[in-house]
Amino acid sequence: MKRKNRDFKEVFGRLTAKTSEAAGSFWAFSAAALLVLVWAATGPVFHYSEVWQLVINTSTTIITFLMVFIIQHAQNKDMRAVHLKLNELIAAVDGASNRLIDVEDLSDREVEVLYHRFQTLARTAAKLEHGAKVSIEQAERKAETGSHQRRVAVKPEAQQRKQSQASRS
Repeated sequence: MKRKNRDFKEVFGRLTAKTSEAAGSFWAFSAAALLVLVWAATGPVFHYSEVWQLVINTSTTIITFLMVFIIQHAQNKDMRAVHLKLNELIAAVDGASNRLIDVEDLSDREVEVLYHRFQTLARTAAKLEHGAKVSIEQAERKAETGSHQRRVAVKPEAQQRKQSQASRS
């Protein structure tokens, strides 16, 4: 059963790719434009009847309905390929934030949090001298170190209690 399902998906993928490519061609547009012109030219012959109008309305509705799914499939595949390429670049570039790999799978809230972190990073980078580099990880490490040092300096006994409770668990 899995084999048939996979075969069907592969056939569907090839069919949608070819259909999407064909639908976006000059020839497909020309054929559609010619069809509309022929339909319009036959209006007087059919006295612009309701059936004459129904033919074009029904045809375009059905074609549009099917094309939505074909276009969405092509878009999904293209975006997945772009994301894979970007993931490869992020993974390969030294100093790049690996947390951005598969960022498209995060929730809207998580993406918003990352967005604000990078806005802060951009403001920080704007204050640095030309050519200086800073990464989101460097900024966070600096913030964590500073907040950790403040916590330890202010309440060392509370920190020790937390550590001893964690070691007992």
